[in-house]
Amino acid sequence: MNPGGTTFGPSALLTPANLLTIGRLLLAPVAFVLIVAQRSSWPLFALWFVITTTDSLDGYLARRQGTTRSGAFLDPLADKVLALGGLWAMVIEGRFWWLPVVLITVREALISAFRSYWGRRGLAVPASTIAKLKTFLQFGAVGWVVWPWTTEFTLLADVFLWGGVAVAWVSAAQYLTAGSRATSTMARD
Repeated sequence: MNPGGTTFGPSALLTPANLLTIGRLLLAPVAFVLIVAQRSSWPLFALWFVITTTDSLDGYLARRQGTTRSGAFLDPLADKVLALGGLWAMVIEGRFWWLPVVLITVREALISAFRSYWGRRGLAVPASTIAKLKTFLQFGAVGWVVWPWTTEFTLLADVFLWGGVAVAWVSAAQYLTAGSRATSTMARD
């Protein structure tokens, strides 16, 4: 998989991918404070861009150097912290209405509980492609507001936000359907 390079086993903790994810988590509160304090600025946009786009880099590193159990926990946690924290900071700042953010928050809580419940029973529920689109839309909703060139184009961020809501609930239905299929297969075995 990674000829001649460093590889890590599933129990490794301080891998480059995990360190990048931890860095994203540590920088998230800085972004949230900046959102509430100033809504839009070039330093905030640069920070938001870096901490959201490096999600792809930590995934790439993990696939190349070996996925870990800690990374399987930390990466989705970082995505949820960034998405929900950014969206709620926008609500506090007065830019986003609370209803779509509540719908996203409820979905995240339900699906996290669902994945945790089945994970403890040995059934892995990996992120689907549509769930990755959901995260992209939610990051983008905040990104369009914090980018100084588009902060006043409110329709752009709102379309991403409501698109994120719709895709979130479609992906939730997919998780529940896939989970019920897998559990019925487990029951037959």
